Amino acid sequence: MQLTAKASLPNALLISISTPHFKGDEATESLAELARLVTTLGFKVVGTQSQKQSSTQKVNVLGSGKLAEIARLTGNKGSAADEDENFLDDDPLSDMPSEIPSDGLDFACADVVVFDCDLTPSQLRNVENQLGVEVFDRTGIIIEIFSRHARTKTAKLQVEIARLNYVAPRLRETTTGDKERQMGKGAGETTLELNRRKVRDQLAELKRELVNVQDVMMDRREQRSELFSVALIGYTNAGKSSMMRAITGSDVEGENKLFATLDTTVRALYPITQPRILVSDTVGFIKKLPHDLVASFHSTLAEAHDASLLLYVVDASDASFRSQLDVVHNVLAEVGVQGSKKLLVLNKSDQLSDEQQQALMAEFPDAMMTSTRNPADIAKLHKYIVDTAQSDMIEEEVIIPYTAKGIVGEIRSTMSVIKEEYEYSHIKLTVRSNAIDLERLKKRMLDL
Repeated sequence: MQLTAKASLPNALLISISTPHFKGDEATESLAELARLVTTLGFKVVGTQSQKQSSTQKVNVLGSGKLAEIARLTGNKGSAADEDENFLDDDPLSDMPSEIPSDGLDFACADVVVFDCDLTPSQLRNVENQLGVEVFDRTGIIIEIFSRHARTKTAKLQVEIARLNYVAPRLRETTTGDKERQMGKGAGETTLELNRRKVRDQLAELKRELVNVQDVMMDRREQRSELFSVALIGYTNAGKSSMMRAITGSDVEGENKLFATLDTTVRALYPITQPRILVSDTVGFIKKLPHDLVASFHSTLAEAHDASLLLYVVDASDASFRSQLDVVHNVLAEVGVQGSKKLLVLNKSDQLSDEQQQALMAEFPDAMMTSTRNPADIAKLHKYIVDTAQSDMIEEEVIIPYTAKGIVGEIRSTMSVIKEEYEYSHIKLTVRSNAIDLERLKKRMLDL
């Protein structure tokens, strides 16, 4: 199943199900986030509807009255159009985000309905039959965004595995599939059974291919393991890619939309240091991130797992960043990232007043307030990274005979030279480096 925005009618109606465990501000923020997701996908949000339910697990996820009401907003194309309009068994959500048209407005006819929850295959099928339009849940939207934004082979494989896992239970029988049987190989199987087997075979092949790609990624990480590394992690659209571009001087893509970056990018900190410091930009997180996507991106998040320093980047101008930070912590715990040094970076400070900045620094005294638009902030962050890296290094004095050709050049390219003195028969260097490189240098000096 592929979600495609229709050029003529890219209108989406968002549905929020309020339950005893999911209501109030949490539901409001989640719906606003769904609106950004849908917009990122290319649809126009034309309105919202809501209903209070005891659970989202009912066979009929919406009441008959609400279905009839939504049917009017989608052009009365399905069976729900015949329902009695007086059975309105729900209450509108009164505090919808201001950027989304609220309940009760004169909607443009919506051709797509998106639920801010996960729907079972049977729920999805029932609602589509009742409304007569395409219906999607939150997971389907997120997976489609990931599919569109994946660029590298690794990301494409990971997303496709998650997409097929999502699609498999939602495959449906064709009109003649229940009556006709396929002949030849697989005789006796319906079209649906053949399609499901095809998906299973595709998944098996993709997983084998991903294992091979992950082995290559692991080899690359092992080659970089001796260098100090920094991982930018955080919620989607927190400004990680802009920060990556600022502190590495790279051209990493950064856009004001959700999931602009899916592929882990590794660059050297700029201005260049000796030894080099590597910075990686990782995939952003989001609330209710589908489990299959978390599992699929486990190898991508391995950059964070192996990092020497984690920079938790948050959009400080977003009032909900605290709950977003909880999501980041939970996902990292799920993939086993723990124990690394951490710094909370309160980004986008240029969008805050002085009073707001002071209040946040009082609340998070160990954090760093930054704006990627402020060169002084970037220089401050660069210095923090370098100082943290050097705190793990060892300072030592080494004697290099003048007869040892090429060694001084290698030292300068891999270590930080603090002091150098030229004696009669040798050069005395005071260097700062990691223990592995120093030990390697000592062994080489013994062979001279």
